Amino acid sequence: MNKIRISLKTILFTCIIFCILSPKPQESDKTCIVYLSRTNNTKAVAEMIQQEVGGDLIPVELQNPYPADYNAIVKQVSEENESGFLPPLKIKLELDKYNTIFLGFPTWGMQLPPPVKSFLNDNNLTGKTVIPFNTHGGYGLGSSLRTIGKLCPNSTILEVFSIKGGIERDGVYLYIKEDRAVEVKSEVKNWLQKIGMLR
Repeated sequence: MNKIRISLKTILFTCIIFCILSPKPQESDKTCIVYLSRTNNTKAVAEMIQQEVGGDLIPVELQNPYPADYNAIVKQVSEENESGFLPPLKIKLELDKYNTIFLGFPTWGMQLPPPVKSFLNDNNLTGKTVIPFNTHGGYGLGSSLRTIGKLCPNSTILEVFSIKGGIERDGVYLYIKEDRAVEVKSEVKNWLQKIGMLR
């Protein structure tokens, strides 16, 4: 009986020491998934990424939201792109604890949307890994990746994931749903495996 008690004490002591000495995940190892989404297609991809790799979902939101009307937002975004205006974001994001940042965005006017430029301008991502993902209406990324490269000169930028989403102009909003969502989820998983990000 004494031998059993001694053995149990030894096992318990070993477990306690192991728990104390085992390396804990560092805050700097955390992942976040930052995304801008108007029609929820980019959000759908962001949630798929989170299901596979974990991390915190962080939407990019403006202090003054864009108008709901499609033609009005196209006009406003075009003016912002021409003038270089960066719309202020609703909150200042604290990214110090993250070293891997998935960056999701739609293609607007064949460019990176102004709110995403605001996010990159407001945050120093030096030394961090930036992983872009994108939804578009059928015309691809445009100049978005070049802009990300310019705004993240000291970041490691991994291969982008880009896929067709809705076409708001034609009244097609959430396109990544039902059977299409199943297809996209498989493509997301393949991409994450390819870039070495699957858990």
